[in-house]
Amino acid sequence: MEKEKLGGNSFIYPMPVTLLGTKHGDVANFMALGWLSRANGNPPLLVVGINKAHFTTQLIRENRAFSINYPTEGMIREVDYCGLVSGRREDKSQLFTVEYGELEQAPLIRECPLSLECKLYDIYEMPTHDLFVGEIIASYADKKILTDGKPDLAKLNPLLLTMPDNYYWTVKEKVGKAWDIGRELQK
Repeated sequence: MEKEKLGGNSFIYPMPVTLLGTKHGDVANFMALGWLSRANGNPPLLVVGINKAHFTTQLIRENRAFSINYPTEGMIREVDYCGLVSGRREDKSQLFTVEYGELEQAPLIRECPLSLECKLYDIYEMPTHDLFVGEIIASYADKKILTDGKPDLAKLNPLLLTMPDNYYWTVKEKVGKAWDIGRELQK
């Protein structure tokens, strides 16, 4: 084989960089989160992977709700800070304008152009991380990122994370229509 063997920790990018929100008592708490994926269509479920040592795992278990907020490139310092410090010791809510939709335990960030409210659907325990499955019960978007009433990736231009090199990126351009461009190969 001509390929170079890299080992097991070669997860390919990109992963979205988001800010997960939940409550610590009356205080909104946010953590930087990259391990996020859609898990089901109906009901709309997503899954987040969070290290068991993080304070947020305890808070999600208590609150049974969380938010996913998509920051802009201009928020990169605040996002990185939320990944560096723990809500056990720092009140990170002061970095943002906190607001609420339908779920009292799922704080939203006004500065983020896209936010999702999730109620806890299930928890799967892994050796080092807990996988929290959330049902998206509401989503909120700035009109400036919408095209035909749907979030437009180019307008949102979300932050992305690559691992294991640990760099932030942004989206460049779309290169083809999904479930369409391959039709050229159909006979």
